[in-house]
Amino acid sequence: MSQKILISGQFGQVSRELQQRLGALGELHVLGRDQLDLAQPEGIREVVRRLRPTLIINAAAHTAVDQAETEEDLAFAINGIAPGIFAEEAAALDIPLIHYSTDYVFDGRKEGAYNEDDEPNPLGVYGRSKLQGERAVRAVGGKHLILRTSWVYSLHGRNFLLTMQRLLQEKPELRVVADQIGAPTWAGTIAGTTQALVEHWLAGQAGPWGTYHLTAKGETSWFGFAQEIGKHLLAQDKPCATLEPIPSSAYPTPAVRPLNSRLDCSRLEQQWNVHLPNWRDALIECLAPLA
Repeated sequence: MSQKILISGQFGQVSRELQQRLGALGELHVLGRDQLDLAQPEGIREVVRRLRPTLIINAAAHTAVDQAETEEDLAFAINGIAPGIFAEEAAALDIPLIHYSTDYVFDGRKEGAYNEDDEPNPLGVYGRSKLQGERAVRAVGGKHLILRTSWVYSLHGRNFLLTMQRLLQEKPELRVVADQIGAPTWAGTIAGTTQALVEHWLAGQAGPWGTYHLTAKGETSWFGFAQEIGKHLLAQDKPCATLEPIPSSAYPTPAVRPLNSRLDCSRLEQQWNVHLPNWRDALIECLAPLA
């Protein structure tokens, strides 16, 4: 049977990478905000019922973490309510739903990496809205994967990589937060792993449905990530600012960030037979087109 894959979100980092990788698996229906407004539940139902996909991938979200603090209703509509609507419609069609979540569902106070059984405790509106979305999907049950990721970057959109590339070349000195720890995760890693998960499902080799962590391996700080980006600029004989590490307290933001964003991804690797790359290797692959 030919697959009909509905992807919500058209220009987001993960959606762009999914579009490059999933075309060989079936007919893609990539719907941006103009075709699919996630703040309108009945609109979501109408689109799914009209298309009757064989797989739904919810790659759209309200991801502006600081903006969410003043757009709470919109953040909860898109991140908290819409995923449950997708889950209900997927269950009615007896098809899988893949939904992406975030490290922000945790408060970052744990010493080691978070696993899927750790109790969430989000610090802000964005994290709370994403946690509500997770719970809505789990409440429906059915065939679903909730994939929590962190520190997403790519060569598209607005993200830390592109911001640092610009600022490192524009400024002589740059101060970067050094006490938040996590795994920078290329959107291509997320999309490539999603492709592998879909292929395993199509081959009848799916692991258990449920909630999993999906990030690159290893860990660093935002300062360490910036250092690595700087190394790649220097390797291309491009200008690069001097970097200075600072604590989060020296760079206040409207939304509080978790200090520890490390996620243990071993369950996904073991139960779904996928391999996740080290974050430095993934960064090299992401930057290859620019080399």
